Amino acid sequence: MAETTPDAVSPAARTNLVRLLRAAYPHADFPDGPYERTADTVIEQVGASLWHRLALVQGLESLDSAAQHSNGTGFAELDDAQALALLRGIADAEFFAFVRGVTVVTLYNDHEVWDLLGYEGESFSKGGYLHRGFDDLDWLPTPRVEEYDGPEQLVEVAPDDQLTTTGGTH
Repeated sequence: MAETTPDAVSPAARTNLVRLLRAAYPHADFPDGPYERTADTVIEQVGASLWHRLALVQGLESLDSAAQHSNGTGFAELDDAQALALLRGIADAEFFAFVRGVTVVTLYNDHEVWDLLGYEGESFSKGGYLHRGFDDLDWLPTPRVEEYDGPEQLVEVAPDDQLTTTGGTH
């Protein structure tokens, strides 16, 4: 078992966590920074609980052992397909559910990720979306707007259909 201090996980466990994040949330154009910051947030969140920290460390060690057993290399050295295959095998693990929960919020709330994805952030402080391109439909054909010139009254389609007052359906 890798050594851990009461305040952190080992550097090897952190490396495996970053690799896990890259495999679970693949974005080829993302640099390492957002993944590393997300890993640090996961580690910070388990820092208050010895049980959660040990579950994380043990889960990451299990991934590393599985990689060694199936591919002869550590988890951090696996290619994307191999890493994803191992992650699918632990999809129901409690530590993995925790990592996913923290990652979805942390990774996609990183302002560097916003820039990479083209997200401008919240719109309220900028006057909302409506007049800032949200109503710009230049990617759709111009809608055809015409006045309705049909009959003034509705035409009865099925004269035998009657509303029931009992609440039933016949």
